[in-house]
Amino acid sequence: MTSTLGIIGAGMIGGTLARLATAAGLDVVIANSRGPETLADLVAELGPRARAATAEDAALAGDLVVVTVPLNAYAALPAKALAGRTVLDTLNYYPERDGRIASLDTDESTTSELVQRHLADSRVVKAFNNLAFFSLANLARPSGSPERSALPIAGDDADTNAEAADLLDRLGFDAVDTGTLAESWRFEPGTPVYVQPYSPGPIPDGLDREQAFGWLTATPAAPVPAARVKELVAAAVRGKAGGVLPPAA
Repeated sequence: MTSTLGIIGAGMIGGTLARLATAAGLDVVIANSRGPETLADLVAELGPRARAATAEDAALAGDLVVVTVPLNAYAALPAKALAGRTVLDTLNYYPERDGRIASLDTDESTTSELVQRHLADSRVVKAFNNLAFFSLANLARPSGSPERSALPIAGDDADTNAEAADLLDRLGFDAVDTGTLAESWRFEPGTPVYVQPYSPGPIPDGLDREQAFGWLTATPAAPVPAARVKELVAAAVRGKAGGVLPPAA
């Protein structure tokens, strides 16, 4: 069972996962690209279960490791340090940020298959990529809650997928195993289960940008149960790869 979660990437998703993990009683070792000293405020907020580290140290410390960096930085992930680890990959393809990637544009590959090739000695599971950070924070519920939501996952090994599902359970979500990494396009940008089902709905009229952000972070959506996630995943049709970068990203 996971007792320490390594997190490489301390943006909105990484920081939210760190908060959920420490609240669930896990130790967290978190890294970013700017150095551990820049994470002092976040670590102070998280409390004694958290510490900042380099990416290599976070990789080595984690029983499971979440990588949540821009896709254009995936080749910088520490493959040697991550060898033998289960790696949860949140990466999405946004061409305006990442540049065009031919193997994605031609549907030769999915983003997670790219990550798996780079992390050849790791076990990669796609997870946490299909909802905004505020939904991740607002929708977490204890196991057995009737208001619990589910998230899709994908990976090439059933036991590893089960390990990832256990982590999701501890953080407050059910998991829907959608199959292999080759099928992970089914919950990438532009698909029915991406972001919208987990969002609270249209932002009320008359709010400025700061007020709108506050409304989004404070307003949970209705639960998205496993049965609904399965329906949305099954309804996905593969189209043009990539999405539009959210304004707050």
